[in-house]
Amino acid sequence: MNAARDTASLLWHGARVLAGSGLAGQARPAALPRMARALREAGTSPATLVAVAAAHRPETTAVIDDRGSLDYAGIDEAGARLATGMAGHFGESRIRSVGVMCRNHRGFVIATLAAGRLGAGLLYLNTDFSAPQLAQVCERMRADVIVADEEFLPRLEGLGVGVIVAWQDSADNDLPSVDELVASNPRYRPARRVSSRPITLLTSGTTGAPKGAPRKPNPLATLGPVATLLQRSRLRAGDPVLIGPPLFHGFGIALWALAAFLRSPVVLRRRFDPETVLADTQAHRVACIAAVPAMLQRILGLDEATMARYDSTSLHTVLSGAAPLPPALATRFMDAFGEVLYNGYGSSEVGIATIATPAELRAAPGTVGTPSIGTPVRVLDAEGRPVPQGGSGTIFVGGPLVFSGYAGGGGKEMVDGLMTTGDVGYFDAAGRLHVQGRTDDMIISGGENVYPQEVEDVLTRHSAIVDAAVIGVDDEEFGQRLVAYVVPHRQWPGAAELAAYVKDNLARYKVPREFVEVDELPRNPTGKVLRTRLRDSGSG
Repeated sequence: MNAARDTASLLWHGARVLAGSGLAGQARPAALPRMARALREAGTSPATLVAVAAAHRPETTAVIDDRGSLDYAGIDEAGARLATGMAGHFGESRIRSVGVMCRNHRGFVIATLAAGRLGAGLLYLNTDFSAPQLAQVCERMRADVIVADEEFLPRLEGLGVGVIVAWQDSADNDLPSVDELVASNPRYRPARRVSSRPITLLTSGTTGAPKGAPRKPNPLATLGPVATLLQRSRLRAGDPVLIGPPLFHGFGIALWALAAFLRSPVVLRRRFDPETVLADTQAHRVACIAAVPAMLQRILGLDEATMARYDSTSLHTVLSGAAPLPPALATRFMDAFGEVLYNGYGSSEVGIATIATPAELRAAPGTVGTPSIGTPVRVLDAEGRPVPQGGSGTIFVGGPLVFSGYAGGGGKEMVDGLMTTGDVGYFDAAGRLHVQGRTDDMIISGGENVYPQEVEDVLTRHSAIVDAAVIGVDDEEFGQRLVAYVVPHRQWPGAAELAAYVKDNLARYKVPREFVEVDELPRNPTGKVLRTRLRDSGSG
C-alpha cells in the first residue's frame, strides 16, 4: 500500500474520532503559547503530553495514588523540578538514559517526565526481576541513573549507577529522593530544544534473558490504535481511568499515555487488590479500567456481598490485555458488569494490533477482535503465504508501531514488511482474529500438535474450575504428554471428570494424561503463566 495514502487515511480517521472525543476545540487561546513551549522544552516525549495537559487543564486531577491526588499542573511542575535536581546531582551531560523501577504511583510518572525534559532515554525495569536479571539488563542497556522504590534497592547494589529513591518506607538510606529533589530545585529550563530518545520496554524474560524493545515516541504512529479504541468504545476526554497492570509494561504505560492525552484522572495503586478496585471505582467514578485477565478473575472471585457493596455504574470500558483472555472469563465478566469488556492484542515489538468489542466477545468469546486502523494483520503459513480463512498459521503484524529491532541487535522474523508476533491463530468468517497459542508453547504428543491455550480455555469453561495451565512433559511412549495444573472454584471435581469434559470438547489426543490440583498458578506481574516454574516444580 502507498505510504502517503496510509498516512492520509490515518489522519482522516483520527480527526473524525478526536472530533467526537471531547478533546477537539477545547483549548483556550491563552493556553496555546504554553502548549508550543511544552513541545520545545520536552520534545516528543511523555513529558510533552503532560505539559500540554497542564497548559490546557491545569487544575484537572492527573494522578490519584496511595498518597492522595495531584493535578496536571502539579505533576508537570514536579517532573520539571526533578529534572533540575537530577542534572545538578549527577551532571546533566552524564544522564543519557534513566531507568525506572517503581510500582504504580506518582513517582513512576514524575521520573518519566523528568527524563523527557532532560532528553534522556527511558528504560522501564520489571519490578519482578531478580538481581542477576537486572545485572544482565544493565550490562546490555546502560542506565546512568535509576529511580527506584526503596524496597528494590538491595537488587541494585553493585550495578555502578546513580540511584534516586522514589517511594520510601523508612529513612534508612542516604540516597537522594524524588521528594527532596522536587522540593529543593526550580523548574528545569533547557538551553536548547530538547530531542527525544527511545523508551525501552523489556520482554518478560520468562523464556530467557530479558530483551529491550526500544522505540522513539511518535504521535502519528499511535494515532491508529488511539482512534480505533475511541471509535469502538465509549471512552472520552476526562473519563477517570484506573490502571491495574504495572506501568513498566507496554499495556500499562500505553493506557497512562492515553489518559494523559485525554486529560483524564488516573488511579494508581502500588499493589493490586480486587476490592480496592471496586472501592476506587465508586469513589472516583471510574469510567475505564485497564486490567490483565488474572485481575479480572480476582475481581470475580469476590463474594456476592462484597460485590454488591460498591457502585460500579460509572464503568463503561474495561480493557483486558497483556495475556490471553479465557473465553469463559470474558462471558462471566460481562454477565456481572454488563457489555463493557474489550480485549486487546499486541506486543512490545508490534504495538497494539487488534481490539475486540463486547459484541464481538459475546459472538466469539475467544476472539481478540479486528485490526486497528492502519494496522495490517495477516495469518501466514511456513512459506510466508496467506492462510485461507479459518486455517491456522503464524500471526504477522505491520504498521507504524512495529519496532526496528532489539537493543544490542537482533529482531523478529519479517515477511513483506510484517513482523511475526510468535503466535499461532486464524481469522474466522467475520474477520475476527483468534489466537491459539505461542509457537514455542506447542506440545507434540504422539505426533500431534497441541497448543496449551486451547485446552486451558476448555478447562476454564468447566463450572468447577477458575484457572488452568497445561504443559508438556517428557514421555517415553508419546514424546511428550500433557499435564494440566488446575485451580478449582471450591470442590475438586476429580481427574476423571475433567478428562471426560475435555474429551467431550476436543480431540482425544488433546486430553491431559494428568491433572494436578493447585491453589494458584505462578504468574508474572502482567498475568502470564510461568510455565517454566510448573515444569521445574517436579509435578507430573
